[in-house]
Amino acid sequence: MLLAFLSGCQVLNVTKEDALGPSSNPVTVDNVTKNDRLAKLSAEQHPRILATYGGEYKDAKLERMVAKVVGNLTTVSDNPTHTYRITILNSPNINAFALPGGYLYVTRGLLALANDSAELAAVIAHEMGHVIANHGVERQQREQEAQIAGRVVSEVLQDDSAGREALIRGKLRMAQFSRNQELQADAIGIKMIGEAGYDPFAAARFLQSMASYADFRSVSGATDASLDFLASHPSAPQRIELARGHARRIGAPGVGTTDRDSFLQGIDGILYGDTPEEGYVRGRNFVHPLLGVSFTVPEGFTIDNSADAVMATGPGEVAIRFDGTQVSGNPSMADYMRSGWVTGLDSASVQAVTFNGMPAASAKARADRWEFDIFVVNAGNRIYRFLTAAPTGSTALMPASQTVIRSFHLLTPEEKANTKPLRIRVVTVKPGDTLVSLSNQIMGTDRKLDLFRLINALPPGGTVSTGDKVKIISE
Repeated sequence: MLLAFLSGCQVLNVTKEDALGPSSNPVTVDNVTKNDRLAKLSAEQHPRILATYGGEYKDAKLERMVAKVVGNLTTVSDNPTHTYRITILNSPNINAFALPGGYLYVTRGLLALANDSAELAAVIAHEMGHVIANHGVERQQREQEAQIAGRVVSEVLQDDSAGREALIRGKLRMAQFSRNQELQADAIGIKMIGEAGYDPFAAARFLQSMASYADFRSVSGATDASLDFLASHPSAPQRIELARGHARRIGAPGVGTTDRDSFLQGIDGILYGDTPEEGYVRGRNFVHPLLGVSFTVPEGFTIDNSADAVMATGPGEVAIRFDGTQVSGNPSMADYMRSGWVTGLDSASVQAVTFNGMPAASAKARADRWEFDIFVVNAGNRIYRFLTAAPTGSTALMPASQTVIRSFHLLTPEEKANTKPLRIRVVTVKPGDTLVSLSNQIMGTDRKLDLFRLINALPPGGTVSTGDKVKIISE
């Protein structure tokens, strides 16, 4: 799916300097409000975006820091009277975008990856550049199309989940611009941050951080890149070099401020990763304190948590999916297994069992070149489902399935109380601290040193010194 998307990206060569200039008639709050259609569309999109991205993230200290950056950029924009409305989204995804009328959005995931105010300014100025250049009008039109498509899917198929999926795909399309438009927004944004007194090289730095983040996700096995900035913005080495070229026209490296201390103070304590409503990934463990369940995936597997399901992938193309559904009454687990939700089910393989005192059932299924081992258990008023898949004939199917199923258990009150969300913590490097000792404080991953380098934008061979401020991730 990702490869298909990438192959459809068109690379355009920008040869004229004036092609990178701002629109002579940007869409602003003033002229949007004179156009009822655009004003209505922008206002309607705001609650939809909040719903798609987990709502608004409330943190007064963080909001003041972000507002300060937006304010500094507004003073150097082509229209200093243009009002922008900035919203921090409660999403671990790394994303930012803007809508006509001055609606700006940035996720807490992106804030956690950035390392100074100049990098944040580069992201926000880039999105302002889309508004200044009128790119958002196309986005409004795409959102209308996505909304209609979602409604048609829902009405024709009578499938709410399909309708939601179409809406999410529409949100992704909403964030997509052509490469030419991205380069145009880069040029406008870098000029803005330079005029605002920020380090113009911050844009290239953060583009590099996002590329490193994409590599980290790829190596870690995470496959759910939906609603990510990188899923819809080209981030190629050529783009990074173009960004450096724009910065060099402003001044040599070292020009401008990064305002790093103010930024780190703002993000200190920000929520990192999943919310309690989605459960937490802790290395090979998945823990959901609100539902009160936990399980562990086999050695060599990595977990990717999404709103709909937990996916784990491992060697030999083995994959595990876990989800849950609410039920009423006390249905037979064998009957539930045969109720039609499993494609290719071998009905003769269905077995009713008792698991830790709870009614459960197991079964086998086949589809195309895959074999599946399926397990369902009724815990309280929910049925939890494990589906393990492997290529036909694989000897790894049953060991993987049995490992994860046997690890499934209900959390004790003490376990629930002791499971807390992860947060970004800013610490000062003390004498004797090393990369290893600092990275060992990071929770939620087995690749502690890699993640420490990533979130602190340390280049290969880079290190830290006493007195430096660095980010770690802990409860």
